[in-house]
Amino acid sequence: MVDFYLIHDEQITPESPSDLEFIGNLDHKIFQNLKTKKIIDNNYDYYSDFRWNTPIIKQIFEHCIKQETQKDTDVEQLKQILSTAEHRKSGLIAFAD
Repeated sequence: MVDFYLIHDEQITPESPSDLEFIGNLDHKIFQNLKTKKIIDNNYDYYSDFRWNTPIIKQIFEHCIKQETQKDTDVEQLKQILSTAEHRKSGLIAFAD
């Protein structure tokens, strides 16, 4: 699983998510499906930690809407994570386990 946590853009990347708020996760199949659909850029790796700041979150969220994939369950799961981050005006950090 790739676990997503809220983190403010200006916050230093921690070694572990112990002090961060968990908001959701994606399994390998969903992550790969989202990459195939070009929702998640190919430079993000399922097995590596990565971070999305608020502008990237907004860009990915808008791309989800433009693709008109609202009925797509993979996209819906990602949109829930992105929506929470946008609502909280926060970035995201993903830790692979």
